[in-house]
Amino acid sequence: MSAAQRLAALDDLPARDLIAFTDGTLRALVDIMNRETTLLRAGHHADAMQLGAEKTRLAQDYVTYSRAVQRQLDRLNAEAPGGVAGLKHGHEQLATQMAENLRVIATVRSVTEDLLTDVAQRVAGAARPKTYGAVGELTAPAAGSGGIALNRSL
Repeated sequence: MSAAQRLAALDDLPARDLIAFTDGTLRALVDIMNRETTLLRAGHHADAMQLGAEKTRLAQDYVTYSRAVQRQLDRLNAEAPGGVAGLKHGHEQLATQMAENLRVIATVRSVTEDLLTDVAQRVAGAARPKTYGAVGELTAPAAGSGGIALNRSL
């Protein structure tokens, strides 16, 4: 089935079905983001990372469904106005959960970067010579003791 056929199939769904699929995906996405946020706050980073693939899949599904809802909004408002209002409320919950999730991720990133910077500084400090050479200057550091590199692009 091509992408165009999948989109057409979504557009042909009864209003209640399209709303139900969208709402179910939305709820699952909010739930997985909440679990990820909770795990990150608790310091269980490896467990939180395992949720990434499922979170990505749910986010992609939600975008697909929400675009179908946007395309069919007039029909959905006519056939199931309460369902559309429920989706709007769910989307607001998603936005709130996403903001909290991003705050926690930013905090984890900042703490990790601070820790790595501290480690790099200590490694570099430990590699500095602590004795003077024959001419009264500090001896050169040992080769290969340049500390560690930080990738700040993440």
